[in-house]
This record gives sequence, structure tokens and C-alpha cells, in this order.
Amino acid sequence: MTGRLASVNIAVVTEAEWAGDASGRSGIDKRPVDGQVLLRADGVAGDFIGERAHHGGPDQAVYVYAEEDASWWAGEIGRSIRPGGFGENLTTYAVDVTGAVIGEQWAVGSALLQVTKPRTPCTTFAGFWGMPDLIRRFTARATPGAYLRVLREGEVGAGDPVEVVDRPAHGVTIGEVFRALSLEPELLPRLLDAPDLPESTREKVRRRLAARS
Repeated sequence: MTGRLASVNIAVVTEAEWAGDASGRSGIDKRPVDGQVLLRADGVAGDFIGERAHHGGPDQAVYVYAEEDASWWAGEIGRSIRPGGFGENLTTYAVDVTGAVIGEQWAVGSALLQVTKPRTPCTTFAGFWGMPDLIRRFTARATPGAYLRVLREGEVGAGDPVEVVDRPAHGVTIGEVFRALSLEPELLPRLLDAPDLPESTREKVRRRLAARS
């Protein structure tokens, strides 16, 4: 089944004490926009990223979260979560984001995207939601959403199909990478089977394996 984009979301700049940027500004508060939005190799046109030391860049150009996972969270915490509420640029429907394979390629609108790594929850995210225990709960749930590279720049909009056009045979998924790095270190060796995992993440895996040995 081909999924679709439920929305494309762009940041409303927030100034708050919990913002990760040294200037106290954050782009985690993203809101749906109408029409087509350009996805570039370095990020989403019109978006704002506050803490560039940990966000943005070619390996994290676009962040995607599944509408179905957001609905689970809405029930868990007893409040509605609008599209963009996880700081995601793309909210999807009927796309298995957690089960996406590292290096998997998606055709969306006129863009070609590649799955790279899971999102790591941070204090800015917890502050935005006003939930001090969010990092622990988000980690335990292990549906982190995925970062994407932009292999071919192009425009996308709400309602566009999300078509998986290539899926590597190694089978290492976003969910496995997240669990290996946070909950199940015994999975770490398997992550090195995924050549499209960003080099910074591969180096982290190598360091942790060396420490374990």
C-alpha cells in the first residue's frame, strides 16, 4: 500500500527558556502549510532550525513522523496533537516509518528522499510538550520518527503519495537503530550492516562496541 503525506509543516520560531539554541530560539513548533514546499539537500525551504549542532544538515534534512504514532500519543497523554506537534516536517499516513529500512528511498511529489536515522529525543522536545519525563516515555515507546536525506530536490505537498521505490536487502530498520542505541545494545553489531547509516552514527556504534568488548 502506498501511503501519503497528511501535511507538510514549517516552523514557527519560538523563544523559550527550554529552547536548545544559545539564543533561546527553537524551530520545534511546526505548523501545517498549504501548497507545495521545496525540499532541498540542506533542509526544508522556509523552515527554521535553532540548534544546528544537533539538528539539520544533509543527513537530517527532513524529519518525518507517522500520523498513526501521533494518534497513539494523543491517547496516551489525553490531549490532541496537531500535525507538526513532534517537530516533524512531514506527517505521513499509512507509511511504516518505524519499520522503514535505513537507505530506503521514497518518491514524494517531485522529490526523492532516503531514510537515514531515527530521531533522538531531547530536552527541547520535553520542554515544548511541558512533560519532564517525555524523554523516558518517548524512548520506551520506541516510535521515534525518521530523518531523511534529499537525494533529488523537489516540491511536496499534503496529499502527495509516498512510494517506496528502493529498499536495501540488509533490513536494518529505524526502529532497530533506535532500540540498539537506547534500549537493546545487543543489537549494535547489526547496525554496521547498513551502509547508508550516517557516518557519525556508525562511529558511535563502533565506539560503543569497542567499550563493550
